Amino acid sequence: MLCLRKVYLFALRRYQARTLSSDLLLSQINNCTHEDEVFSLVGRNKARLSEKHVGIALNVLWQLQKKRPLLLRTSDYVRNHSQFLALCVLAENKVEHMENELIVDTLYSIQRLNVEDHDSLAGVLVTEAWKRLERLSLPALSKFALCLYKQRRQFSPVIGKIAHIVDMKLDSIEDIRILSVLMISISDVISQSFRDRLLKKAEQLLGEEDEVYFNYAKRITQFLQNVKLTYYPLLEKCNKIFLKSASQLDLHNISIIFGLYEQLGFDSAEFRLVAKQLLSESIDDYHDPETFSKLFFILGPMAGSKVRERLLVTAAHMAEGFSSHQVLGILKTMQKMKCRNSHLLKKMVSVLHKHLDSYHVLQLIKLTQYLMLLRCRDQELFAKLKTSLFGFLKSSVIPADTAAIIRVLAMLPSSQVEEIIVNKATAILPQCNLQHLNYIATALIKWNHYDQLHWQNTSELCVKLLQKINDCGFQRLRKAGNLNLLLEELTHVNGEWFQEVIREQTVATCQHLIDQVTWANLLQLSFFLIKTNHRCPSLLDRIASVTVENTDKIHPFEMYFILCLFSVLNYDPPGNEEFFESCIQHLTSNLSCFETHHLVLLGHVLAVAGYFPPALIKTIFNVSFLSKLDAQLEVLSDTLKQRVRSRLMKLNRAVCLECPEFHIPWFHEHYCHHIFYTGRSRINPLRQHIHKMLAEILGGSHYTRVSVLTPYYYEIDFECILDKNKKPLSYMAQNILLGALEGIHWRCDIKVEERKALPPGAQRIALELLDSKAFIKGSHHLKGEAAVKKRHLEMLGYRVIQIPHFEWNSMVLSTKGEQLEYLRRCLYETQ
Repeated sequence: MLCLRKVYLFALRRYQARTLSSDLLLSQINNCTHEDEVFSLVGRNKARLSEKHVGIALNVLWQLQKKRPLLLRTSDYVRNHSQFLALCVLAENKVEHMENELIVDTLYSIQRLNVEDHDSLAGVLVTEAWKRLERLSLPALSKFALCLYKQRRQFSPVIGKIAHIVDMKLDSIEDIRILSVLMISISDVISQSFRDRLLKKAEQLLGEEDEVYFNYAKRITQFLQNVKLTYYPLLEKCNKIFLKSASQLDLHNISIIFGLYEQLGFDSAEFRLVAKQLLSESIDDYHDPETFSKLFFILGPMAGSKVRERLLVTAAHMAEGFSSHQVLGILKTMQKMKCRNSHLLKKMVSVLHKHLDSYHVLQLIKLTQYLMLLRCRDQELFAKLKTSLFGFLKSSVIPADTAAIIRVLAMLPSSQVEEIIVNKATAILPQCNLQHLNYIATALIKWNHYDQLHWQNTSELCVKLLQKINDCGFQRLRKAGNLNLLLEELTHVNGEWFQEVIREQTVATCQHLIDQVTWANLLQLSFFLIKTNHRCPSLLDRIASVTVENTDKIHPFEMYFILCLFSVLNYDPPGNEEFFESCIQHLTSNLSCFETHHLVLLGHVLAVAGYFPPALIKTIFNVSFLSKLDAQLEVLSDTLKQRVRSRLMKLNRAVCLECPEFHIPWFHEHYCHHIFYTGRSRINPLRQHIHKMLAEILGGSHYTRVSVLTPYYYEIDFECILDKNKKPLSYMAQNILLGALEGIHWRCDIKVEERKALPPGAQRIALELLDSKAFIKGSHHLKGEAAVKKRHLEMLGYRVIQIPHFEWNSMVLSTKGEQLEYLRRCLYETQ
């Protein structure tokens, strides 16, 4: 017994000494301030290193690298050091003895040190972590998931298992950092219902107060891009965090956020303003092609004239140094800027010649589109593009790529349909969705038109293939059984083929699937019906009823587009008052969700429908609001800027005419004068023809005025005044003969004339010619804008006579005598 006791005490002392020594070694590793110190310790104590020492040593190596700026890191030196290789061998041999968290930490560390994903240690660590998946803590699970995501294993079975664990434990996750990492990592393998649960959880956990949330917000925005979902509640929350985290908004982060927003179709004028200010202040800091191309992409479309010129000059100077990807980005940005700088375009084209072979098919398609929109004239480049595109066309087996190639081939100058195009298109038709069919049909229509104007040798081929495309389109619509999938297909379908061939069948299919209309797909359905310009009462009524039932579930910004549908189409659903009041109450309770320019667009949409919520009107017509609007307009695209200014003018006019009790002044006189002064148009032959007939009916040209501007700047085609006995009153000031009008420009010196009081019983008449744009497609129903104009002209004291194109161009009015009689009835019949 005594002997055994001595042996036990000896072993215990040796174990304690070894533990003490091990703890000392661990402490020494943790206290290292340079990689060489770690390697020295490893070299001297290789035989004593436990699995914990090895894991900690690899982690310390990464932490030391992490402390250095990116450009000063020495990952290559670390990876190639003999002791690092020894550490990796030791780690691989000891991985089974490592604790769960240590395995994940080790994998994370070697990954950050840029060890190849196919390295044997990385493979062993992944395998061992996979075995212990159920036992990993949530922080370790999220770190492991991130490692797999960085290794591009998004569709690996292990990711599916991680997603299952997250699904089971979602309610217990209370850390937004862990959740945001897991969301990105599993985004490719989740169901729609699971996605929605993740969004709600993220919405619950994501704070807005602290800059620490910046990276989490960035990850969540990335998740939304991964699942291709523009979820406004979360995007708005993330956007607020980005705005509050200005200190972290460097060029790199701004570039990432702009890219995510663009792909999600989300925009924030407030974020643009902040980005513009930050980047404009540091414009001189970006001298290399990589950072400058990012700066050009972000700042170019919203820069003022001086900054814009500097960017263009610098881009031309740097042109030779741009990579193929950067050239593509510069051309895309030039197209956004509607830039016609021929010098820069020539520079980019000269660089393109040497990069052309490095583009894959989708990049080549985008490149062709940008060059055509920028009106490039380099025939040699287009010849090379055509050759490359045909090369990709011959080898393409993906319907989407084939259809896109055919579409851009038709854009090229002097392009014509060839047998290979017809054969390829015919082969893929059964696999094409509506978007692909639309691409091919658009190209064929263009080729067919070009052939008819020039050589006429391929028209028959085009017509036969178009008929097959039509048949495939109708067949696909008849087989459609899921409204959500159909609406997704229709997102990018537009143009002549859609409007003239399948529009009615598409609407009929949507009607057939009307029971599948829910609050979740109202936005897409509204977009589709606005695009079709089609008044389908059953679908519109269904949209209205679903909206009223689910008002609280619909985001205010989405509700704007739903209201836009009814406003544009001038349609009153059953229970019209309940529908609009329910929507307006929801909107006015959530005005903070809208940016300033969106509120203007919302106000205009409601005004067209005849609604003027006091809260909204008072918010818009406020000095501080209008000042903020002016600032934000500077960073919007030219198209959106013009639209917002035009809508503000129209809203101002509507409020002045319909709601004088608000006491809102008319402040668009100068704006309207500028628009009409610069918007000159040549004399319209139809106007001239009708003016002659009105002169014949009334007894002379001096009884009618042409192209008249009313108070509040409505333009009407013809104006005349009839006294109480229906006799015309002369405009003595008008002495321009019709013959003198030929070939001259109108609106060159138009002024709103003072309104003179009419004799008792006299009536001012506005006669308007309405083309097809004033009506719903295939209908005699007036659209919202045309109806509002009539309403406002009547408020200004006019009797409004509208001459629809379908009446004037009908066979009933095929002779001059019939036209004269028609006009006479319009003027003199008792209203």
